[in-house]
Amino acid sequence: MTAVEAKREAAIEDLRNFDGVVVAFSGGVDSSVVAALAADALGDRAVACTARSETLPAAELEDAKRVASEIGIGHEIVSFSELESEAFVENDEERCYHCRSMRLGEMFEVARRLDIETVCDGTNASDPGEGHRPGLRAVEELNAYSPLLEHGITKPEVREIAREYDLSVAEKPSMACLSSRIPTGLEVTESRLSRVERAETLLRTWGFEQFRVRDHDGLARIEVTTDELERALDPAFAAAARKHLTDIGFDHVTLDLEGYRTGSVSPASEADGSTGEVGSDTGTEAETEAETGTEGIPETGEEPAGDD
Repeated sequence: MTAVEAKREAAIEDLRNFDGVVVAFSGGVDSSVVAALAADALGDRAVACTARSETLPAAELEDAKRVASEIGIGHEIVSFSELESEAFVENDEERCYHCRSMRLGEMFEVARRLDIETVCDGTNASDPGEGHRPGLRAVEELNAYSPLLEHGITKPEVREIAREYDLSVAEKPSMACLSSRIPTGLEVTESRLSRVERAETLLRTWGFEQFRVRDHDGLARIEVTTDELERALDPAFAAAARKHLTDIGFDHVTLDLEGYRTGSVSPASEADGSTGEVGSDTGTEAETEAETGTEGIPETGEEPAGDD
């Protein structure tokens, strides 16, 4: 038995000590592994729960439904709004704390309804050392149980376990909630969240794999990974991005030449797990054309498939 297999088995054995658990579930790799471990340990007494709100991209909710079905775990979906919290809307350095507190609060409400005492989250052993993490404080204060952290399971080991379970999200990139695209100090509003989601849906439709669209009060700053930067510099992409992003409400569209990196507008927010994995994580597999880098990008007058 490998070290990772031993950690997995220890986590399963530990979870068997609970009468039942509700797993805070985004469909990202961390929460998916926790859900799989819990389902192994507890069967029907393990329930995944996803909190739907304005900060959760629709594609992420669909991913969560699909992965819950893969695992074979019961799946509850609850709706709430972070925008009802003035502290969240203010978007200070504690935004993730307020968000995580509200999300986990919804999970505990579901747990009470199901007569379950324990809520699990997807914090892993790599998370605490990644700088300012106010979301982790909420986990501690609400006494959520983090089996990955408890058993020293790091992010690479999480992915290894996900592959052992044959989960489709095993290689899924990290995906923080949409509010992480809005610079600290700029209010989080429904209109800003909506245009960010629509812009990122376009990039996904065009075949980019890991990216962010940052909203600087009407200026869209596109980040893509360095290996996709050449493709993003193509004039066809520039023209299409400018047209479609201004159509959905941005005043100006820019490309960040430094490329994608987490937390570039809100350092506290973007590591996987700090926002409940809403962050969650996201990824698409799309073929790109190596020579021109423009396959899948529409002409400037053409609507991209899937854009409403």
